[in-house]
Amino acid sequence: MKIMNILILEDEIPAQQKLEKYLLEYFEDEIYYDWARSISEGKKLLSENKYDFILSDIQLLDGISFDLFDEITINCPIIFCSAHDDYLFKAFNTNGIAYILKPYSKADFNKAIEKYQSLFNQGNYNKLNSDTISNLKSALQEENTSYKKRFVIKKTKGIQLLNVTDISLIEASGDFCIATDSSGKRHTISQTLGNIFQQLNPAKFFKINRSEIINIDFINNIESHFKNRLLITLQGVKEKPMTSTSITSEFRKWLEQ
Repeated sequence: MKIMNILILEDEIPAQQKLEKYLLEYFEDEIYYDWARSISEGKKLLSENKYDFILSDIQLLDGISFDLFDEITINCPIIFCSAHDDYLFKAFNTNGIAYILKPYSKADFNKAIEKYQSLFNQGNYNKLNSDTISNLKSALQEENTSYKKRFVIKKTKGIQLLNVTDISLIEASGDFCIATDSSGKRHTISQTLGNIFQQLNPAKFFKINRSEIINIDFINNIESHFKNRLLITLQGVKEKPMTSTSITSEFRKWLEQ
């Protein structure tokens, strides 16, 4: 069996370790890989080596990987592993033949690798060109300027940061809100629900009633309830939030976007 040569572009050490683990489990050690955390490190490795494919985050220590791919011609597929919204990747038909949204699972990873193998064996992918990279940069800039990325949370021991991508549910509680993350931890946000909702990406977050906002990425199950309402099971949330009767129809349409 051919030894796979793979490049990992990832600035976060835990994410790199997860990718390494999944790679070794999938290919059963029949791989060799390099790891770079920055554009400068990646540039050096790409100038000295040839790779079967690249696993790439978008944000690296010294910039975005799109700048690297704009500078160096890439002749292999790229699988993007990123916390950015999936609408970003609709900006191009890619030889980055798959993308995995963080926090990704082993099943997500395996699915992306299987897609790579299928398309590669058929020769059915295109090189990443300058027009594609330009479109990606424009989409990324729009995403960065449009929606909230994180909230500053005041705790008794100091200040913590809560990434929007980790939030499963937001509930109104007087003049502030409680955000529950995917692991079940609760965080107080000193803003009203309406103010928070205006800052969130409407492709990801939906206000299902007067007091609750949910994140589509953490919906585990939806079941019918009385009076045309829906009960929603969310990752990390014990109680099932419920759509209001007047919102259910709009919510169903939103799910199918």
